[in-house]
Amino acid sequence: MAERSTAAVDVADNSGDEPLTAKADKATADGSAETQETAEQSAPDTDRERQSGGPGIATPDLHSGHKLARRYRLEECVTRLDGFSSWRAVDEKLRRAVGVHLLPADHPRARSVLAAARSSALLGDPRFVQVLDAVEENDLVYVVHEWLPDATELTALLAVGPMEAHDAYQLVSQVSQAMAAAHREGLAHLRLTPGAVLRTSSGQYRIRGLAVNAALRGIRAERPQRTDTEAIGALLYAALTQRWPYEADAYGLSGLPKGVGLIAPDQVRAGVHRGLSELAMRALVNDGATASRQEPPCTTPDELAAAVAEMPRIRPPEPTFTAPPEYQRTTYQQGTYGRTQQGLGPPTAPVAVPPPPLQSRTGKALKWTVAALLIAALGLGSWQVADRLLDQRKESETTPTQTTTGDDDKAIKPVKALKIAEASEFMPGGYGIKPGLAPNTIDGEAKTSWITDQYWNFPNFGNLPKYKEGSGIIVDLGSVQRVSVINIDMYRSGQKAEVLAADKDASNPTSLSDFSQRLTKLETVGGTLKSTLDKPVRTRYVLVHITEVPTDGSSSRFRGGITEIQLKG
Repeated sequence: MAERSTAAVDVADNSGDEPLTAKADKATADGSAETQETAEQSAPDTDRERQSGGPGIATPDLHSGHKLARRYRLEECVTRLDGFSSWRAVDEKLRRAVGVHLLPADHPRARSVLAAARSSALLGDPRFVQVLDAVEENDLVYVVHEWLPDATELTALLAVGPMEAHDAYQLVSQVSQAMAAAHREGLAHLRLTPGAVLRTSSGQYRIRGLAVNAALRGIRAERPQRTDTEAIGALLYAALTQRWPYEADAYGLSGLPKGVGLIAPDQVRAGVHRGLSELAMRALVNDGATASRQEPPCTTPDELAAAVAEMPRIRPPEPTFTAPPEYQRTTYQQGTYGRTQQGLGPPTAPVAVPPPPLQSRTGKALKWTVAALLIAALGLGSWQVADRLLDQRKESETTPTQTTTGDDDKAIKPVKALKIAEASEFMPGGYGIKPGLAPNTIDGEAKTSWITDQYWNFPNFGNLPKYKEGSGIIVDLGSVQRVSVINIDMYRSGQKAEVLAADKDASNPTSLSDFSQRLTKLETVGGTLKSTLDKPVRTRYVLVHITEVPTDGSSSRFRGGITEIQLKG
């Protein structure tokens, strides 16, 4: 009897290593290139043993076109190593690409791979490559995971050059938060390399191979949290310098000079952000030493995520605009319209000018009569206007002036747009969706949005327990303001949403209970959410709270988001 455990959540993909016979630029399971690891190629005399699965282990003899469970059709082998193989495959039932890890059921690591895959599937965090199936069937163990062709490996991104400070900040922030969430559930990665981190087209970083890649290779660690934290530090170091923070070259990056030791990133390359340089040194094994001061080391992903949160926010670079072409006046604006250009044709015969009209005695009399009538009409009109103005002035002098006051006995000021200092993602359970896209909701651009992941079967964020209180965007007005008008452009219509506000004395609210003032009722809204409050609300923090998202392409897939938030008061 086959054992089966299935979980389906929308996330990114991929397998693990490049096959020993493949070239470095061969496409991996997420559609990007993966460089062979130096450590795996350091012993040429073991290559044959690795490809055959080692002593006493036979690699399953499978080929393109083979079907697993009458559903998953193997297309291309992308890895064959240590007795297991990884394939690009097609899920014929759902008509989508997937990745598959295969190994014999009698492989010494088969049980640990199944356990790791099922534990990873139960996490259900969209920041990780999601396991879709973990099966033992017909003397085979296979793990099916999702596949995103638009995702790019960090290895390929670093091959182009070092990252800007904002991109490196987003990398370490998102990866450290994701790994902190995984460790809280008892899951470690232990193989967090540049090939295990993917960036999607929306700028979200995804991590593949959580627990599974280490189990496939039999990797263990006495201090798993420290191991993953050091790996994140190495990724940040590589992003800042385009160098690997060890002496050996790896992942297409040059290592540090031998005998020099660990050098701070801002000493390796000019222009590196000082705060990120110190953060990378705190995460690596160096007792927290930095170039300028002594800071305590970060030994867990939680500590590293907290250190990132304490840093001043690094904003993206200002976009560069090219100067428009010099303004060219037309021939009409230059006063040459209708003129004959030299050399463009024969000269035009002069046109006879008619004599001025009304030059006779009768014409002069007619002109004086029309002028007199116009003067009389203007005088009559001026008299009527002056008479009306005098009547209005008398009415205003006899009518008493009324002043409407608010709660603070101050005259109500005209409504004006409120400046929003910052926008952040609402994460009541500590699990974000796409926090890096939150600033898109206040940038004034209709082309940018905060967009959720795609969820299956349930509009309430896939019915995942971690999103039971929904999600949304929190805007910070910088100080307590009077809010009276709400104007929100939603990513698409059909979302169930409401607008809440925190108490005016609140500081950094994060839970739903912190937003005690209801500005709009919870209901399904269209493309915009607009409301004018009967009574202005004094607050600093406003939450656009979403509990359900609309369908996305089919009746079983759901996605939502927010495009722009405007408040007036």
